[in-house]
Amino acid sequence: MGICFTRRCSSRTVLENQPDPVPPGNEESVVVALHDYPSFEGTELTMHLGESLTVMSDDGDFMMVRSTASGRNSYVPTNYTAKVTHRWLFTGISRYNAEELLKQPNNQSGAFLIRESESLRDCFSLSILRRTSSSNVNPVKHYRISRLENSWVYISPGLTFSSLHHLVEHYSESADGLCCRLAEPCFIQGLVGAREAQPIPVTVRRPTLNWRDITRSVILRRKRTESDNSLVSEGLREAISSYLQMTECKDHCWDT
Repeated sequence: MGICFTRRCSSRTVLENQPDPVPPGNEESVVVALHDYPSFEGTELTMHLGESLTVMSDDGDFMMVRSTASGRNSYVPTNYTAKVTHRWLFTGISRYNAEELLKQPNNQSGAFLIRESESLRDCFSLSILRRTSSSNVNPVKHYRISRLENSWVYISPGLTFSSLHHLVEHYSESADGLCCRLAEPCFIQGLVGAREAQPIPVTVRRPTLNWRDITRSVILRRKRTESDNSLVSEGLREAISSYLQMTECKDHCWDT
């Protein structure tokens, strides 16, 4: 998407792009648990913080939900859940809820969500996780998203956007004054398409070679099975074999 900036007499930078409204009914939404439930000690949980839920029934103040993790149903207060659209717009959560969700281990630095402001009507807050080595510092930073009379939004008064989508796109490309660039939306357990935390790959170190113990047969033989852990890699054997064939060094026996 091309972005063109223009200066107006107010010195506020404005994007000229027209808003891209999402057609009604096309906003995919999920319901997310804001608490472990039940909270009694020694009781098996039927709902876990940060997991997506299937709504079975809703009478306003309470909801019957099914856990994607356990498959069990729970009758919970509606304020124990939040509605999420576009994967990053959370409705019905507080600053504290946002921090609890973002601090979950599956989230990496740059994980973010946007929520309704608790203090200002018609405004939003951007919450970003930025992990540091210090355990004494709150890793979640919050930025107020203000709204203009024409419904455009901004974090910095010098740069406004026609929609929250454009704001997210911009700060996903550059931090531009934020604590870090936006990366993945806050992780939601059980949500199709959500990226699980990837395990750290195991590094296998081959033992140091003693070339005096390497014979011609070890270098030139082919790997027969996947479990054949030769000291000499397949690539090295190919390189040495090709070199010998090109130079026709048939007099060298390589045996010790």
